[in-house]
Amino acid sequence: MARDGDVPTIFNPKRVRTPSVIITTDEVASDQGDVERERPNGPPTPLSPRAPLTPQSSVSSAPPLTTQPSLQQAYSESAGSSQEDDRQLRDKKCPRSCCSKVAKKMYYGLCVTATIVAAWVTVTHCIKHMYLQNYSHTDSSTSTESNLNNNFTSRIRTHNHYNAPFFTAWFCTNWLIFFYPLYLIIMLIHKKCKSANTIVADAFTDFKDKGFTFARFLSRCGLFCLLWVVTIYMYTYSLRILQSTEVVALFATNVSCVYLLSWVILHEQFVGVRIVAAILCDTGIALLAYMDGITGSSTLGGVVLAACAAAGFAIFKVLFRKVMGDVNTGQRALFFSILGVVNATLLWPVCLALYLTGSEQLPAHQMPWIPLLLASVALLVFHLVFQFGNLMTYNIFVSLGLITAVPISGTLDVILYGVEFEGMKLAGIILITVGFFLVMFPDNWPDYIMRLLRWSRRRQRGSENGGRSRDTVDYRTGYIRSHLRSPSGRVR
Repeated sequence: MARDGDVPTIFNPKRVRTPSVIITTDEVASDQGDVERERPNGPPTPLSPRAPLTPQSSVSSAPPLTTQPSLQQAYSESAGSSQEDDRQLRDKKCPRSCCSKVAKKMYYGLCVTATIVAAWVTVTHCIKHMYLQNYSHTDSSTSTESNLNNNFTSRIRTHNHYNAPFFTAWFCTNWLIFFYPLYLIIMLIHKKCKSANTIVADAFTDFKDKGFTFARFLSRCGLFCLLWVVTIYMYTYSLRILQSTEVVALFATNVSCVYLLSWVILHEQFVGVRIVAAILCDTGIALLAYMDGITGSSTLGGVVLAACAAAGFAIFKVLFRKVMGDVNTGQRALFFSILGVVNATLLWPVCLALYLTGSEQLPAHQMPWIPLLLASVALLVFHLVFQFGNLMTYNIFVSLGLITAVPISGTLDVILYGVEFEGMKLAGIILITVGFFLVMFPDNWPDYIMRLLRWSRRRQRGSENGGRSRDTVDYRTGYIRSHLRSPSGRVR
């Protein structure tokens, strides 16, 4: 203990004796009540003499130091903050664990890719199945009638087959009407405080704030609807000529078209490797176009239609960003629903005219409704996930679904139809695949390659100097290997 004459320092601190008086909340309240009763109207007067000051009263009149509830609250707050600090430290130590945000986005990305692959392969093979199926009459009366009318033209006899690409495109596009209703249902479940009228009004208000009038908005929707239907029409018509895998691979070239159009129209950054990717995709398209020769084959026309469908889809995406600008999820869903309404309202006379003129044949006695409905629902799911998949995961997983569908579709073609992939066909598909992955390279891909090279050199040097690493520092003598000084310490 410090003596009376000592000065308190860090080595001789002054001890403070704890008071022997215990303070409680009840005593404080009672003493404050007594003081209030003694001084009802402010300071003491001669009529209200001051109570004698005692050590107990002087101590009790002071504010309470600590109480039991405050101690419990402070302890709970400190415990909560310590738990949160531990959690943040754990996230920093394990950023790639299975529970981190990056890992969850990657899991969602795999699910999105699988959904896009399943939907796109279903659409393609259902439409191809409708073209290959024979829908002939089964009863005897119709068979005798067909035998009597054997001098009919080939146009009438083809009614036993499904040959209506424009009707298929129109029917599948009608299902885009369900875009906004599905979005409304999800938003009403997610945000229970908002009503459906409020959500719809917010979407229209956002378009109005961008300067779109009602007539201007409908005209833009009409142009985009025409471009959309023409794109789907060329895709379905190419399936009538080519195999499913070839059409899927040709449609995957739209990523290179998107980059070229974005570079020219949207003035995005120039990346040299993506130009090489576009050249590889064009080379693959040329190989597929001439895989069956030039004369006596319709393969060239089918390849041109499929490539034009890919280019049309790319034009749709780039023009949507150029004309509509940056839109949120609700505006995008509303736009696609209006596109489906415009298609169903304005383009049905074209389907009727093509059927009456004989340009398209429908087996009216046995319409293939089941594969047509499957293709329509699968196309709706494909576009839903393709448009809104980037909200859950990275955009690269959405794009990978287009090229991942190629081997899946090729497997089905080999199993169902016995297709052989060899020669120019196989080379063209491989070149398109390589070009697709080159387009997916990031803008700063040279930085990643330089980091990889530096890391490999550093690792190689470490493996070569593995036996000398112990001689670099001698902990027994304190000698550090140096090129300027000798082991004795003299300057070389």
